[in-house]
Amino acid sequence: MKMDRRHFIGGTLALGASACIPPDQSPMGQLAAELRIIEAAGDGTLGVELFDTVSGMSVGLNRDRRFGHASSFKFSLAALLLQRHAAGQIDADKRVTWTEADMLEYAPFTRERIGAGATLRELARATQTTSDNPAANILLRNLGGPAGLTAFWRSMGDEVSRVDRYEPEMNIVPPAEFRDTATPAAMARNVAKIIYGDVLPEAERAELKGWMIATETGLRRVRAGLPEGWVAGDKTGTSGMVGTEGNYIDIGFAEGPKGQPPITFACYFRARQAEGDMAARAELTLSRVGRIIKEFAEPERGLPVIGKLY
Repeated sequence: MKMDRRHFIGGTLALGASACIPPDQSPMGQLAAELRIIEAAGDGTLGVELFDTVSGMSVGLNRDRRFGHASSFKFSLAALLLQRHAAGQIDADKRVTWTEADMLEYAPFTRERIGAGATLRELARATQTTSDNPAANILLRNLGGPAGLTAFWRSMGDEVSRVDRYEPEMNIVPPAEFRDTATPAAMARNVAKIIYGDVLPEAERAELKGWMIATETGLRRVRAGLPEGWVAGDKTGTSGMVGTEGNYIDIGFAEGPKGQPPITFACYFRARQAEGDMAARAELTLSRVGRIIKEFAEPERGLPVIGKLY
């Protein structure tokens, strides 16, 4: 499915009609209220954007607030490799090697392949599906560093998202930090443009989408709240924040079995406590967003409040 600006004309016409509906009574207003309830129950700050890839409608909470990427940037990093490979700017099947000096704490793929090496494509798949940290750093260095990934987002019209450092320093993102951050509104649209737009050729889109579906780190997050029969893929991120906070992220796509429009999502939960059962509580919070996706995708939702369009 290819993005087309014409798909959003109907949404623009709906804006005037929705203005006549009290925000707290409109279908989108009710969904936003549900997101606020989820945030309150989770005891933290929830940032969400749900984006309808056909109409361009969206609903969210704290959608323009900045949150740290943690490992969620690795989805865009994998996409950047596939884009440059398709354009003939880099060979994704080029083999690279690394040493013990490149190793970081979480390295399920690169630890096994140290000395033997791997192709850039294999590193991209590993950093997407397993969140391997050294794989991300090696790949990032081969793609122009943080500036190269930031430029990739800018090329898609995203003037917000940025990467400034490598793993693991990029995880140090206190609430007032601009470095290594994105907003839910920006990232949900990036996912839409990459998976359903023309950023990647069809073959590369399918490859990346398959990697996202094969990713298991998000099975207890947004995907856990989706009904049976939905197809979804994602990229998660988890990091300890400066002080006592934790950052739990899930970005991806969801497709219903009954012809619902594909929905992309970007969810960020900044927990107040990083100890005890907070990880389980954060995942429960994100799974509850999955239930909202089904409601958002239903055709009987009526005239939504318009979100940000392309």
